[in-house]
Amino acid sequence: MTTSDIDPHANGGAEAGNPVPSPADGDLHVSQDGPREAPALLLVHGSASSTRSWDPLVPLLTGAHHVIRIDLPGHGRSAEPADGSYAIPDQARRAGAALDRLGVGQAVVVGHSSGGVVATALAEQRPGLVTALALIDTGPGLDAFIATGSAPFDLAQWPPADEQLRRFASTAVSRVGYRIPEELLDDVRAMTPHALTASMGATRSYLEQRALPDRLKVLGKPLLVVFGEDDRRWRSSSASDYRAVPGAEVELLPGLGHSPQLEDPPRTAASLLAFTAIHSVREKRFLHPRVE
Repeated sequence: MTTSDIDPHANGGAEAGNPVPSPADGDLHVSQDGPREAPALLLVHGSASSTRSWDPLVPLLTGAHHVIRIDLPGHGRSAEPADGSYAIPDQARRAGAALDRLGVGQAVVVGHSSGGVVATALAEQRPGLVTALALIDTGPGLDAFIATGSAPFDLAQWPPADEQLRRFASTAVSRVGYRIPEELLDDVRAMTPHALTASMGATRSYLEQRALPDRLKVLGKPLLVVFGEDDRRWRSSSASDYRAVPGAEVELLPGLGHSPQLEDPPRTAASLLAFTAIHSVREKRFLHPRVE
């Protein structure tokens, strides 16, 4: 696990740790912002993305939280898994291990798109670690997916051309005039074709086994579901499926698409902070010793 890109003087003094390799899984890139003593908030990005997809949102959260972000295996600055597995339970296990190494015993977990699938699996595996869940534009099941009828990329020609990338990225947002930051397109270019297809296939496989509301309603965890009303990847009307989860809060954001944390960070942060103000846990944390 690496904890680079942390400013020890920013947002309350999050401290950088030493790189900690995980021989079974490869290096996992982790970023921390905000005061270490504040309640922990883990942000999990979606497929073909990275920790940088949260950049506009993080400064709005660090006044109340120790914000932790991870690059999932094969994404951003994280290595591909040494065992080759992109299965959702394995991704969730690695996320939990990252929190363990940071000495975090409880956290609210936020997942965007397929990151919400990883967040759900983490809550299934580690119910004592996850105090509450917030899912942002995470489709509840495969029937909510909006099919385009064609593959996003020609994997025989990699990396994709700029036009292909822009066409793929265009469905990630709906706000008029919003343009996906170039660094997020660079994250897609930097992926291997295997990492891209395997991670997307893992999400599909997990949803085929059981829809998320069916998984979540037996966990008893507080749940917030936020959807851009104009999502062009997952039908926003499917957000109502999560009402099967007792006590679930479901919020649609008009004028926004699949990535509200990019399109309108203040509105997204307001929803998250109202939820975490009730469900966050402040705890004493102790860093685990480095294990070779």
